[in-house]
Amino acid sequence: MQKIEAVIQPSKLDAVKEALIEIGVEGITILEARGHGRQKGHTEFYRGREYAVDVLPKIKMEVVVPDALAERAIQAILTAARTGRIGDGKIFVSRIDEAIRIRNDERGETAL
Repeated sequence: MQKIEAVIQPSKLDAVKEALIEIGVEGITILEARGHGRQKGHTEFYRGREYAVDVLPKIKMEVVVPDALAERAIQAILTAARTGRIGDGKIFVSRIDEAIRIRNDERGETAL
């Protein structure tokens, strides 16, 4: 099993979620996050004063998928989240040794 964590722009949430559901991903965890990468934020004007916005709103999505579905899930995220501009986000992939459904002790891929 693989855990795929994607940090994406909030405006791309619905597109990424739909793309993952379309390929058969059943469980998705979505978290609101704030941060920055290389862009280091930006400056804005509010009531005539300039101020720095150094952390930007992001969405962090986490999915755990069987190994056979991992590459399709990664491609679905890449396609749905890409705008081609700085700040599109990142994808992190980790190996998962075990998954356990609390309700009935199912283990492994059946627990997903």
